[in-house]
Amino acid sequence: MTDSSVTDATRDETSEPAATPGRDRSTRGAALIATAIALPVTVLVGALAFAQLAPDEPAAEPTPSATAPRAQSTAPVEMAAPPLAERPATVCRALLSQLPPTIQDLSQRPVTAGAEQNAAYGDPALTVACGGAEPTVGATDDVWLVNKVCWHGRQESDATVLTTLDRETAVTVRVPRAYEQPLQWLSPISDTIVASVPSAGPAPTGCQG
Repeated sequence: MTDSSVTDATRDETSEPAATPGRDRSTRGAALIATAIALPVTVLVGALAFAQLAPDEPAAEPTPSATAPRAQSTAPVEMAAPPLAERPATVCRALLSQLPPTIQDLSQRPVTAGAEQNAAYGDPALTVACGGAEPTVGATDDVWLVNKVCWHGRQESDATVLTTLDRETAVTVRVPRAYEQPLQWLSPISDTIVASVPSAGPAPTGCQG
């Protein structure tokens, strides 16, 4: 055998085998399948991540609570201040000094006159006037006992007017019709009256019990 034959034979043995067409097609097919699977998975993962990072829908505005504070004016309430004799004036000052700063959800407001005998709460204003005249009670008039204080009521076009009947100095409370159940507003006022305004003797028959 010649050297050239040996060399050719050696070259044939050491040469890399040619790739077969079938193997190339199988490799490309596998790569395409892997890509087809990976693409939707990537899209799904991205969508989930976006959903987690995206802000929630804005919360609905809260509806007003039934117990929410009323919008109230703080302007002085116009009230008359007739002159009082010495004793009623002293009693009224004691009453006004002990009235609460609020009645239920109504805050106290300033008055235009007689701060030592008048008070006002809320808007529309519920008013307390000390030192007026005690009303004459008719046979069919309604009277009510609220926290040990006897009250007489009369109706006006825009308010219920309630006046004490059993105190040394009369106290009148005017409750606007905007506030339901007028008697419910009397409880804290009655408590203050018991503590500061002396009784004037037996209450009318309708208030005895």
